Amino acid sequence: QVHLVESGGGLVQAGGSLRLSCAASARTFSSYAMGWFRQAPGKEREFVAAISWSGGKAYYTDSVKGRFTISRDNAKNTVDLQMGNLKPEDTAVYYCAAGFSPGSTLYDYDYWGQGTQVTVSS
Repeated sequence: QVHLVESGGGLVQAGGSLRLSCAASARTFSSYAMGWFRQAPGKEREFVAAISWSGGKAYYTDSVKGRFTISRDNAKNTVDLQMGNLKPEDTAVYYCAAGFSPGSTLYDYDYWGQGTQVTVSS
C-alpha cells in the first residue's frame, strides 16, 4: 500500500512558476515509477509527466515539454513537479500517482493522491 500526499498548489499569474511535491509513505518507494496527472473542470484526467524508479528516465506530455520538470528523491520518498512559464490552460487539479511503469495512462498506476489545485490567472 502506498499513501501519497500532494502539496504546493496555489494561485499564480500566467508566466509564473510553482513547484508541486508529492510525499509517499511506502518503504519501497524507490521501486515505484511515479507520475503526475491533471484534471481540469469538465475534462478527463490527463497525463503530465512520469519518472522511472531510478529517476534516470523522464517523460512529458507535449504541452509541458520545456516548461515542466519532474524529479524524485528516493532518500526522502518524494517526487516533485517544477512548473514554469505557466499558462491559464495549465489550471487543473494535479495528482501524483505510483505504479510499476512510468506510463502515460491511468491504468499504469495503482495508487493516487488526493490532488492539489493549481490555478493560473491570465
